[in-house]
Amino acid sequence: MSEVVKSNRSFQAYAFPALLLGGISVGCAPILVRLSEVGPSATAFWRVSLALLPLGLFAALMRGQTDATATPLTLREWLTVSVPGIFLGIELVAWHEALYKTSVANATLLVNLTPVFTAFFGWVLFRRPIKRVFMSGTAMVVVGVVLLVSSGWVQGKGALSGDAIALGAAVIYAGYFMSLGYARQRFSSAVVMFASSASATLITLPLALAEGIFVPASPAGWATVVALAWIVQVGGQGLVTFAIAWLPPTISSLAMLIQPFVAAAIAWGLFEEHLSALQIVGGVAVIGGILIARRG
Repeated sequence: MSEVVKSNRSFQAYAFPALLLGGISVGCAPILVRLSEVGPSATAFWRVSLALLPLGLFAALMRGQTDATATPLTLREWLTVSVPGIFLGIELVAWHEALYKTSVANATLLVNLTPVFTAFFGWVLFRRPIKRVFMSGTAMVVVGVVLLVSSGWVQGKGALSGDAIALGAAVIYAGYFMSLGYARQRFSSAVVMFASSASATLITLPLALAEGIFVPASPAGWATVVALAWIVQVGGQGLVTFAIAWLPPTISSLAMLIQPFVAAAIAWGLFEEHLSALQIVGGVAVIGGILIARRG
């Protein structure tokens, strides 16, 4: 019993550093997408396909170590673990496209609206109750989005279309999280992550081939997509997932705060994407609204 307690305390001690490191890693994703030598769809394809090897090894190592079912057997079970990947593949393509049209800050902040859309769809589809605090947070988010989109209006039609695509990506990502939650009721995280990455690979492949430039042309180009797959998709997301299991929701929300700040800071220095007053106020409103809404 004492060994279990010590083990749990050890996990808790590592959880917060893991959350910070994971948030920083995921925050680098939009920068790597911008630096990619291939298009948004091809970048999404390499991001999920190159992640299959480490995810497959992890799933094999975890086999039999959880109470969840190890392997899907029936067609229905395979669909259960594959549907999240369909949402993931489409979301990645859309968000990557948004990053080419609008600022890194706007695209990252807008896609982080996913928790709001997830709660909304949960209420519409499953009649999950929504508290007043959620409505207050949502109202604050709407104000922030209006300010962010207004900054895109100043930048031109391209930025506006990028903002719209990023919002659409947030909606699609909500579908990913809802289907992921359903799959996790039956299967382990390792199995679901591998299967969803495999189906995301199949979804993004034809879109990537249609872009024309499919294969990175230089070692630096390959390093970029490998970093997206291994450091961001596997490492960053894995660290955040581990940390959330051992930290209270209020602290776990820091991961959402870290990502846009890291992305905006690097984009400021690397791409000279200076934040306007509208973006700063809008970003604060969006982040604050999401934190409030999550309490509901």
